[in-house]
Amino acid sequence: MKVYRIASIPGDGIGVDVTVEARKVLDRAAERHGFGLEWTEFDWSCELYARTGAMMPTDGIEKLSGFDGILLGAVGYPGVPDHVSLWGLLIPLRRAFAQYVNLRPVRLLPGVASPLADRTADELEMVIVRENSEGEYSAIGGRHNAGQPDEFVMQESVFTRVGVERIIRYAFELATSRSGRVCSATKSNGLIHSMPFWDEIFAEVAAEYPSVDSEQCHVDALAARMVQQPERLDVIVGSNLFGDILSDLAAAVTGGLGLAPSGNVNPPSDHPSMFEAVHGSAPDIAGQGIANPVAQVLAGAMMLEHLGETDAAQAIDQAVSDVVAERSVVTPDLGGSATTSALGSEIATALG
Repeated sequence: MKVYRIASIPGDGIGVDVTVEARKVLDRAAERHGFGLEWTEFDWSCELYARTGAMMPTDGIEKLSGFDGILLGAVGYPGVPDHVSLWGLLIPLRRAFAQYVNLRPVRLLPGVASPLADRTADELEMVIVRENSEGEYSAIGGRHNAGQPDEFVMQESVFTRVGVERIIRYAFELATSRSGRVCSATKSNGLIHSMPFWDEIFAEVAAEYPSVDSEQCHVDALAARMVQQPERLDVIVGSNLFGDILSDLAAAVTGGLGLAPSGNVNPPSDHPSMFEAVHGSAPDIAGQGIANPVAQVLAGAMMLEHLGETDAAQAIDQAVSDVVAERSVVTPDLGGSATTSALGSEIATALG
């Protein structure tokens, strides 16, 4: 029997609550589909930062390097600035393990209402392919003349040909297995260097995929289209910042962040990939047993698919759809009264 070594980092707030349920569902899927999951849990979090001054130990990357996958809970807690928690854990892991694809699929689940009136599930399914290793999320820059009248900051973006080309090519390859449509998020009318560079490479790659219908759209107009004409969109590729913002909007129009998974993917699989819910740590409801675990469960399904356990991943997706559609056991955000644990158990039971 194949056994996968999985690192679990529950993180902070509801990240802890929903990771427990995701592991419950994943273990059940493994049992049903004839493989094993060997879990190792790490307490890397803002709580650890408060005790030690670091989000993870200095040898954290080395500790994780031998795992087949990483399941990450939400990170962030009051008292620890967001840039500290993000740059102390998530971003270093993404970059050390060359997880240059941030994959964020969104779909309207059966029984879930979209804030967009009269939109069907067929019209509300898309995937955002976000560049995950460079772009606007750069540490290059600084703050100067702090506290003086002439104080200023500089924040530099980094776009490399290698980085831009590989994320755009990934999006085109993905589109060939879906609808055959790719839309690139750009802003070349305002960002004079980075976005024309992005656009040029997008055009070069598009020429290699004549069967794929491709277009470029300014990110502000694309945000409007996502609300007004979502049926025109399928695969969206964007820079680190644009992909981050658009994927949260896409999650909102398909029912909310509590339903949206994501993967930090190393496509050649020469390093572990990391999977997480899109939502944050929601410390105001942590420990109350009301957080929706669906996004974390679906993130776990993405991890299984990446590991090659496609049947198990599809079974989890179907179980989630069935349970949410039936609506007798759903959390308050979906209009029900079930606890986090009850919803997780119901999904696990639906696997058979």
